[in-house]
Amino acid sequence: MSLAGASQPLSLMFLWGMVLASRNISCPSRCSCQYLEVNCTGQQLQEFPVTIPLDTRQLILATNKISYLPAVELSFLTDLVYLDCRENHLGDHLDFIFIGMAKLVYLDLSFNNLTQVTLSTFSQLVSLVVLKMSDNPSLVQIEKDAFANNTWLRHLDVSRTGLLFLDTSTVRDLPHLRFLGLSDNLWHCNCSFLDFTTWMTKTNVHFPDAENITCYVPEGLRGLKMPTVQAQLRANCLTQLHEQDYIFLCLIGFCIFSAGTVVAWLAGICAVIYEVHTAKGEDEEEEEE
Repeated sequence: MSLAGASQPLSLMFLWGMVLASRNISCPSRCSCQYLEVNCTGQQLQEFPVTIPLDTRQLILATNKISYLPAVELSFLTDLVYLDCRENHLGDHLDFIFIGMAKLVYLDLSFNNLTQVTLSTFSQLVSLVVLKMSDNPSLVQIEKDAFANNTWLRHLDVSRTGLLFLDTSTVRDLPHLRFLGLSDNLWHCNCSFLDFTTWMTKTNVHFPDAENITCYVPEGLRGLKMPTVQAQLRANCLTQLHEQDYIFLCLIGFCIFSAGTVVAWLAGICAVIYEVHTAKGEDEEEEEE
């Protein structure tokens, strides 16, 4: 290999090193930078700033127009512990975005356009302690066990979203959870929600703004506070029979009665046949004698 050919890869490595070095000391346009902190609040940014120093610990992108977080650029910020993305236009594309951010402790995604949380959304954030997703009116689903890897989660806020239901195991299995915001959602307090209301009455988790954690449907429970509705749900779901239940019980009773009647009739016929056969046998023996 010639000296010129060997120097080409070295020059590329040198250029890449210069790029990384420049990123370590540069500050994104329209943002302010202090020691280990980058603040881009209210700068009308429409895209994620890509020249963020690699040693950044705290990144604030609040009150902008960012609709997408690039996974590659975020993966370079391995020391990031604080990420504030509130009041942006973030939507559906959050799965597998936070790969490589194992040190992230604080994440604020409130006031965005989130629609769902899946098993892949926050699975890489194993150190996450605070997660804020309030004021996302399009957030209608949080998959069961979506926080299975976030065992250090202590503060979770899903107030003022589009959630109608939340599986109990999603929050019950978080051993360090101490704060859970649920207010001003249109909760459907049907029988499937009985387990969740029971957990609320027994847990040590704090529910801020508890006055506004109320049922929306059914009509008879609308406006009632979530924990106190447990007794009524238990009465409705575990003891009350509906019209179809009575019809079912009547059918079962009729079937049992019919079956009993048929069995008794067959037993009577068998008994008569046996008696006739026995009597006939005795008559034949008498004639032979």
